[in-house]
Amino acid sequence: MTSPRRLREPRWRKMKTREAPAVEALLRSGERCCMNACNRFINRKPLKGDAWVLHGDDGELSAVLVHARQALLPVRRGGARLPAPHFMRGIFGMAPLHSLQGRKSDVAIMEAEMEGMGLRAVEKVDFDLMCMDAPPGDPRAAGPAGLVTREPSANDIDSLVELHAAYEKEEVMSGDRELNPAASRMRMEQIFAREKMLVADLGGRLVGKINTNAATFTRYQIGGVYVRPDCRGMGIARRMAGAFVARLVTEGRGISLFVKKSNGAARQVYRNIGFEILDSYRINYYHKG
Repeated sequence: MTSPRRLREPRWRKMKTREAPAVEALLRSGERCCMNACNRFINRKPLKGDAWVLHGDDGELSAVLVHARQALLPVRRGGARLPAPHFMRGIFGMAPLHSLQGRKSDVAIMEAEMEGMGLRAVEKVDFDLMCMDAPPGDPRAAGPAGLVTREPSANDIDSLVELHAAYEKEEVMSGDRELNPAASRMRMEQIFAREKMLVADLGGRLVGKINTNAATFTRYQIGGVYVRPDCRGMGIARRMAGAFVARLVTEGRGISLFVKKSNGAARQVYRNIGFEILDSYRINYYHKG
């Protein structure tokens, strides 16, 4: 009697150059749910960012794991299994893993596998993944009299740095993590130089900001949305976000974002503009700092 063929355990394998088109096709097919993975794949650099692939029993590409800037971003097709990233025990294991992020269902599978390797998250944050593919309604009615939304200038840098530091303290830092002012300023200067941005100006004072933080094949992702605490509840966020989205969609791109499930006020602002919840997103953090 012939014994049944033993199926080989699926394992991640580093993407070969010739496989890049197939990886891109998989990412494009789920672009609305995996913008960060798409962005990091597009901007990957040798030795600093790589893609790992997984093939099903039929030989077809079933999942991609983008590894960039100390983050792992899994994207799977259908119900593909996601095995543990054993490659991390090699050269990439020399660098600390900062985060595992992506669609919550994908992250949950990888999370369990990584726990089997002894990697346990120190923090888990859940978000609503929201999308919008049509122009919003006219946002000009929102906000107080005298509010102006505009592109920032070089003269606004110090105010932007102040707003961004406050945003990071409130939305990014948690637990015993402390803000590094110099690093925060550098991040804001990079955003100013590279991303699209809009600010809310009330009486000559910057009271809010919003910017893109990723661009993919057909979409923009927005983030960094912040309004000064003493100016909240006045419709400023709705006016600013609506005006920003209206500008971006004129380029023929869809818009995505993710917002903490615990941030009810922000979720309502985005729903009022026209965003719809597409899925749940999760970020697991694996070391402090």
